Amino acid sequence: MFTGLIKELGKVTRIINKGKDIEIEIESTSLAKTAKTGDSISVNGCCLTVKKMGNNNFSFDISFNTLKNTAFKFTRTGNAVNLEDSLAPTDKLGGHFVTGHIDAAGKILNISRISNSYKLKIELPPEILPHIVPKGSVSLDGISLTITETGKDYFCVVIIPHTFTCTNLKFKKAGSFVNIEVDLISRYIAHILKYQNYLNNDITGNMSVQDKKAKLTDIKNHSLKESLEKYGFIK
Repeated sequence: MFTGLIKELGKVTRIINKGKDIEIEIESTSLAKTAKTGDSISVNGCCLTVKKMGNNNFSFDISFNTLKNTAFKFTRTGNAVNLEDSLAPTDKLGGHFVTGHIDAAGKILNISRISNSYKLKIELPPEILPHIVPKGSVSLDGISLTITETGKDYFCVVIIPHTFTCTNLKFKKAGSFVNIEVDLISRYIAHILKYQNYLNNDITGNMSVQDKKAKLTDIKNHSLKESLEKYGFIK
């Protein structure tokens, strides 16, 4: 678990192809001094496990699945990456709860400077549309940000000078991709509502009111797996 407050700007020093997977080595002058093998580090918002340590670097394995679903497929040697170590129970939660589980990779459509701040317009992947709401939280490359504007196929965030200077956003341009993680609470609420609709419509759609109440009560008193097995949805 992370907060979305970037601790250090690292640099990709080596990428090793391993079939459909890769191993990535990152230069770090701060976090690498305290990290241990097996630790979780947020790299551009993606939770990765430290594989091995060097004097001023650490390495991570990135699976084919992570490459497919994140902006790591566009990463090259020399790229700057945002780094954050995992949240301790005593740490301040200055951003929002960030899991490091990326929902989509989004393309930056435009970067404009307004006064001393920067406005980023991001292409909105359709699969995360329900989770992108004005004033809601979103993580871009691991940075905790507030959504300022939404459209049918885009959303915007505003970056203050400190965040722009201290993260990899200062190297981004129109056409660059960022890792997007939606708000954790929104993700679970959407799944619960989807499942509730499934229960109400699919399992009890053709039943009498009395039978509906009986079966829904029965479902609540059993595990999901037991209920689905009992009513023939799984074997």
